[in-house]
Amino acid sequence: MVHAFIMVKTGAGESEQLLGPIRELETVSEAHIVAGAYDIIAEVDTEAVYEVLKTASSRIQGLQGVADTKTYISLDD
Repeated sequence: MVHAFIMVKTGAGESEQLLGPIRELETVSEAHIVAGAYDIIAEVDTEAVYEVLKTASSRIQGLQGVADTKTYISLDD
């Protein structure tokens, strides 16, 4: 099992509209609007690293209003 966090930067005023579609993604276990350099943090659980990358690059970055993502893969159990 691969556990990761995807930080999502959105366009101005887009966070609330993007939170629902991100939460609905099959690999996303949790997602929250946060304060700081990024606007949303999504927690992802997958079987392989490839699926984490696919979630970030295809599914989340493919949503209109997403400006940037940064992915952190957990190294502990």
